Amino acid sequence: MARPPAQLPDAEVLRERIGADRRLTVKVTPGAREESVTLAPDAVLVKVRAPADKGAANQAVQEVVARALGLAPSRVRLLRGATSRTKVLHVEL
Repeated sequence: MARPPAQLPDAEVLRERIGADRRLTVKVTPGAREESVTLAPDAVLVKVRAPADKGAANQAVQEVVARALGLAPSRVRLLRGATSRTKVLHVEL
């Protein structure tokens, strides 16, 4: 059975959450059933299927956020939070 596509918000609304310094803070749930990016009033919540093992979830977060923004995965990189659920990403728009 095929996996359902990731649930992603409107790219423009997500871009508004990126700071002037091109940083985006996200809260991550690794090992989720489905991938999604949700905009809560005080946070950007990212769920990824990848487990929190050997950087797999970090890579998946970068890919899902890039897809949500309509960017290449290479334009989103992890700045801080490699072992934390709260991560700071640098986004090249």
